[in-house]
Amino acid sequence: MSGSPFLRLPGAVDTTGSGVPAHYGSPLAEQRALVEGGAIVDLSDRSVLTVTGPDRLSWLNSLTSQALTGLAPGESSETLLLDVTGRVEHAARVVDDGETTWLLVDRPEADGLRSWLDSMRFMLRVEVADRTDDLATIGTLGDPPLPIAAPNGVPLIWHDPWHAVTAGGHQYARGKHPGADWSWSERLVPRDALPSIVARVESGELAVAGTLAADALRIAAWRPRFSTEVDERTIPHELDWLRTAVHLSKGCYRGQETVAKVHNLGHPPRRLVMLHLDGSEGVHPERGAVVSLDGREVGTVTSTALHYELGPIALAVVKRGTDPAATLTVEADGTAVAAAQEVVVPPEAGAEAAVPRLPRLGAVTRTPRG
Repeated sequence: MSGSPFLRLPGAVDTTGSGVPAHYGSPLAEQRALVEGGAIVDLSDRSVLTVTGPDRLSWLNSLTSQALTGLAPGESSETLLLDVTGRVEHAARVVDDGETTWLLVDRPEADGLRSWLDSMRFMLRVEVADRTDDLATIGTLGDPPLPIAAPNGVPLIWHDPWHAVTAGGHQYARGKHPGADWSWSERLVPRDALPSIVARVESGELAVAGTLAADALRIAAWRPRFSTEVDERTIPHELDWLRTAVHLSKGCYRGQETVAKVHNLGHPPRRLVMLHLDGSEGVHPERGAVVSLDGREVGTVTSTALHYELGPIALAVVKRGTDPAATLTVEADGTAVAAAQEVVVPPEAGAEAAVPRLPRLGAVTRTPRG
């Protein structure tokens, strides 16, 4: 895919090689523009898959972690494809228009997810297609005027459900959740409309923000993303993803046994934290930086940002037993940066079932003598 037309805007810089602007010269001001609700973020490097056919929702429901059978036209959801051990293999943002289910995914996922879905069609009345060449994704925290695609009469807008725990979900985080104010949406527009949208930015009709600004606000909302927070060992519990991407009482799907077992009887082996980083050294850790406690490695940074109010922050996945009150250190350019934890998933997460302790088989219950 060639670079986005947004890259022709003044100050646009693609620092990640994704083909879309990471910023336009002022990432902190761009965060403010997003929070104020008018700015848009070019996410045209993302992919769009579709599933059509009368069996589409029941089929996806049987394969993935979320309950999708009753998804109404225009309603948004998200779901995970797990392996047999419950580890996350794919994540998809889902919206249905009554005739087609639209799956919004990060570009590196698209081919693998489409191939796997194709392999699971069997005799069901479903068809999987890649519509990335036709439609581009625009992100926003507001409701800017855009030429939103609506091929079946329903505007293709995915509203992130992260602002609340969805039906059938569960939250491990305690207290007031920063995601409660998260109003993120992703809007599909015809790809050939991107130049006209850019022209409206140039005329001052629309404001823009780069992906760095969007990521900083996402991190502050404790919002996990597949392409950053997930590795080959991730299970949904570690990221508090049971909030919105898992339905705990739906029918069977691959990986369900692990999901239920960890949630009801065990504990996730790792947990997500947000880190407030010491900025006095003038260095900033990168994704993948080692997180340590008393010289021992306890985790890895998954996302980092400079927030317009909070300063340098990061999401990290650490070992479950890591003391939540301890100050951690993060490696950055050979410097140990101090990092205070903000607990997202507490160490005691899981074991939610009130299972009575049964007497050991064969044990003798003795009655005290009166």
